[in-house]
Amino acid sequence: MSEQISRILDRLKQTSGSSCLSAINHGLEKESLRIDPNGHIALTPHPPGLGSALTHPQITTDFSEALMEFITPVMQKPDATIAHLSDIHTYIYSQLPREELLWTSSMPCVIGKDEDIPLAQYGSSNSGRLKTLYRKGLGFRYGRTMQTIAGIHFNFSLPEAFWPLYHGLLGSTQSLTEFQTDQYFGLIRNFRRYSWLLVYLFGASPALCRSFVRNRPNHGLEHYDDDGTLYLPYATSLRMGDLGYTSEAQAGLYISYNSLQQYADGLTKAIKTPYPPYANFATADGSPAQINSNVLQIENEFYSTIRPKRVTPPGKRPVHMLRAEGVQYIEVRCIDLNPFMAVGIDSETMHFLNAFLLYCLLRDSPPSEREEYHEIDANFKAVVKQGRDPALQLTRKRKGGTIPLKDWAGKILRDVEEIAKLLDSINGTDDSVKATAAQNAKVADSALTPSAKVLQRMREGKTGYFRFAMNQSLANSDYFRSLQLTPQARDGFVQMGEQSRHEQTELEQSDTVDFATYVHQLNAS
Repeated sequence: MSEQISRILDRLKQTSGSSCLSAINHGLEKESLRIDPNGHIALTPHPPGLGSALTHPQITTDFSEALMEFITPVMQKPDATIAHLSDIHTYIYSQLPREELLWTSSMPCVIGKDEDIPLAQYGSSNSGRLKTLYRKGLGFRYGRTMQTIAGIHFNFSLPEAFWPLYHGLLGSTQSLTEFQTDQYFGLIRNFRRYSWLLVYLFGASPALCRSFVRNRPNHGLEHYDDDGTLYLPYATSLRMGDLGYTSEAQAGLYISYNSLQQYADGLTKAIKTPYPPYANFATADGSPAQINSNVLQIENEFYSTIRPKRVTPPGKRPVHMLRAEGVQYIEVRCIDLNPFMAVGIDSETMHFLNAFLLYCLLRDSPPSEREEYHEIDANFKAVVKQGRDPALQLTRKRKGGTIPLKDWAGKILRDVEEIAKLLDSINGTDDSVKATAAQNAKVADSALTPSAKVLQRMREGKTGYFRFAMNQSLANSDYFRSLQLTPQARDGFVQMGEQSRHEQTELEQSDTVDFATYVHQLNAS
């Protein structure tokens, strides 16, 4: 175990206030494509029984009408979070047409023409129309097919009681808000250094349907079979690679995580900087093609594996809220849907993520300049494409060269295990230690990783990616349609749906300017 981690842990153990770590906050945002019985993306609107996708707190849509997003409340117990996410799925299946189901994998089903993928619709309010316009712009910039990829976002924050305790342990002279923000940025820098480990452990997209890359002849993938499956033999998460959320405009974008000021300045510059190729987009009916023609339309267009966040009221810009009030929580964005799990993730994964993110926070986190920034990206991409290759070496120039993935993973997990022991001693369980042991087993034997299991199931079933994922989706549909919600849970979802429709109507009636003026004001801000 590293000396610095050991020292911090010893001091935490000696402090009675460390019991606050029993209340680590987390929430899940899980995306899933709706599909028809043939495995094609559903072309039907968002089911009306689910309420308004604009204002519903737990059931909404992402890029497309068919790309659903489920949001859990902020909770402290992983088992309770998974149970609530399961209830959301059960309710959704009660509202879906019988012939529709949810795709269980991150890489999409059979995709037709790019222009046939339906954009998400949010009603006639200015805020709703802006969300659709933003998605229209994404379609022009990156293609709509790329936007059908699904994943899980893990939101994480330490309880408020932790920050004065940690502030005192480190002897900081900063204000508590500045200290918390700086510590979260330290977590983010370390997360970026070590996030390749999460891609190895939880990546579950080593293969995809050929239709996803039909317009990209230089995709670099290998043919798995004659039925349209492409793959890489040692890949972990093709979703997180060059086939996923990438663009020429963002390829040269450097956003520093060394401080809130540098991060916010970098985002603001990208939102304000014109990108000439984007100025050529036009629609057939003459309507706006995007919010603006800058490198980024808004903050959310910056594709990253992790984001500093805070709750942002309607009408406020996230970057302004961060500048004014600091970081409230972080959002991890590199977790694939696990097709072998009913809701795409389990409590074991969440227990490990809590310990891993606490490791990223407690470990020393020096500034990361451009050279390391590119080294981090190179390591990440290497694990995406060949993470299960036993010969894979990762780069650590600060430590003098390269290191085998398994050796580096082992070093990280030894420290994470000590943090897991602390969490378990506080919670009176062995959940975190067991979760870390499960990840150690994957490092020792790559056949235990989700990506290896996907390919193994395909081999065992003598089937390609589509049939594998379709079988999992059908089984999931049967499972959730067989469940019954408690009357209280069902009534809660019904009430949320009704309230969301009411709130959308209020928004549509409260607009005071026309949409063109609304967009102009946003860009001017």
